[in-house]
Amino acid sequence: MRDSIGETIIKIKALLSGKEVGDAAVVVIVILVGLISFGLGRLSVLGEYMPPISLTNAPLLIQEPLVVGGMVVGSRQGSKYHFPWCAGASQIAERNKVWFDSEDEARQSGYTPAGNCKGLGD
Repeated sequence: MRDSIGETIIKIKALLSGKEVGDAAVVVIVILVGLISFGLGRLSVLGEYMPPISLTNAPLLIQEPLVVGGMVVGSRQGSKYHFPWCAGASQIAERNKVWFDSEDEARQSGYTPAGNCKGLGD
């Protein structure tokens, strides 16, 4: 058995050096091509299970502020109301937040629009 393994190694070395080898080289090449083909086939199956990827380079332009549920927030200790995503709203402690369903409701309660929250009071 050692002779056959040694001969195979010699044939592989001869193949790599460019000399004529014979049947063993053909067998090795066929096995390598088969393994590579199998691997590529498995990779193509993975594409069926992956969700499609969508990329866009266009910037998101918002003309009007988004109001989720039409709600604005004010502070129990203040007199201004804000959209929930404005900087002023994030500085209000949760226990001090007063929520209004609309800007009109906030105004009727004595609150005025915050000057640093774009889109309020228009």
